[in-house]
Order: sequence, then C-alpha cells, then structure tokens
Amino acid sequence: MKNSANKPSWKERLHEIIYEADTKEGKLFDVILLVAIIASIILVMLESVESFDTKYHDQLNISEWVITILFSIEYVLRVITIKKPSKYIFSFFGIIDLLSTIPKYLSFIIIGSHNLAALRALRLLRVFRILKVARYIGASNRLIVALKASRAKILVFLFFVIILCLILGTIMYMIEGEENGFTSIPRSVYWAVVTLTTVGYGDIAPNTPFGQFIASIIMVLGYGIIAIPTGIVSSEMTKHEGSDLDFNTQSCPNCLADRHKENSIFCYNCGDTLNPDERNT
Repeated sequence: MKNSANKPSWKERLHEIIYEADTKEGKLFDVILLVAIIASIILVMLESVESFDTKYHDQLNISEWVITILFSIEYVLRVITIKKPSKYIFSFFGIIDLLSTIPKYLSFIIIGSHNLAALRALRLLRVFRILKVARYIGASNRLIVALKASRAKILVFLFFVIILCLILGTIMYMIEGEENGFTSIPRSVYWAVVTLTTVGYGDIAPNTPFGQFIASIIMVLGYGIIAIPTGIVSSEMTKHEGSDLDFNTQSCPNCLADRHKENSIFCYNCGDTLNPDERNT
C-alpha cells in the first residue's frame, strides 16, 4: 500500500503526459497538440490570402495569439518537467518548438516574421508517438539508424557528384560558350546540377550538336545517380530489419532519452526511473 509520500510528484505526472503517449492523458495531450499545430498552420496560410485576411484579420490575429500563448505555456512546461532542461532546450524538438513559438512575438519587431510559424509543421513529426504501432515506430527507428550508418557513403557520393558537376559544367562552358547562355563556369555548373538532378528548368539549353550529346548523357546519368543513395540507405535498413520493433514511447525525465524497450523500468542512458509509479518505492 503506497502512502502519499511515495506518490509521483506533479512534475513526474506532467512529464508522463507531455513527453509520453503510453497513457490516455498522454495520447489526448498529443492529439490536442497536433490539432492546434494544424490549426495554426491553416491560420498562417489563410492570413496570406489578401482577400480573406482583409475580411477576417482581427479574428485570425486573435486566434493566432491564443495558439501562440498555448504553445508558449507548453514550452515552459516541457522545460520545467525534466531534471536537465538543457537536454530538451538544445534537442531537435526543443529548437523546433522554440522556433515555432517566437515568430508571433518577433512580429512586433520584424514585419511578416509571424509567417515563419509555418515551421510548426515540423512538430507534426510527433504523430509517430500517437500512432503507437510497432511497425511505424520500428520503421522510423530503422530509418534513423540506417541514415547514420550510411552517412559516410552518402557524403562520398555527394562529393563525387559535386566534382562531376564541376567537370561537366566546365566542359559545357567550353563547348557552348557565352553566345548560347553559358556565360561563366559557375552558371554552367548550375546548368549541370539542374540537368543531372533531372529538374530541367529550361532557362539554359545547349544549341550545338556536341553540347546536346553531352546533355543527353548527363540526363541519362541523372536517373542512375538518383537511385544510388536510395540503395545505400535501403541496404543499411535491411541490416537492422526487425532489430528495434519493441520500443515504446517512454521518455526519460532526467536525460530525455527515448527508444526504451517495452516494460523497461530504468533508462538505458542514465539509469533513472522511467515509470513515476515505481519512483520512491
């Protein structure tokens, strides 16, 4: 029988609601948060429509301020409910949460800065916490691990692509010349990048037969190059297939480490207790 002294503190309970999605309260909090994020993004979009803004400017402004204040309160609560606030403040989501909160305040100083509130779309990444389905969480974890494992190969590949664009751009500058729009090597390299990535803006195009032949080779080469990073990441994901499907949404109240295995009691990173109900027992 637990006495009142052994009950989790309000900070521990609040942490469980805000940072985790294992409880009904946590899931409800995340759903409300995502609805607010989507609503704020819609408000920013509607405000950019001049005719709509002219008619409903005051209502849009008030609504945006209400959401901004709610996000500000949420940010403060996230900071005070963990033992090491810097872990959250300087984390990916901590920075995104701050950047998505301050635009409205900055609008007092910088006109139009409130439009940066569209950054709140990045906060929708938390949808994986609500969709607490093993295959979704596992897939996202495997993707992160695969990207980290393949970053060296991808960097080498990108370095090779940059060199290739420099060489091809220089060649096209020599072949086509200024009269055909290739006025400098940097501009020619820009054309090579656009062509190699199969974007093809069409603002610069080769006119000589030899230049068109080189362009054709670059276009075909572009399709092959696009597939290489995909193959690298896919290979790494295959290596980690099925290795991390048993993680839950628990977040350590001390260091904010996540990706804990189901039924974990202690944090794998710092050893702190994960479940408030197990604390002080």
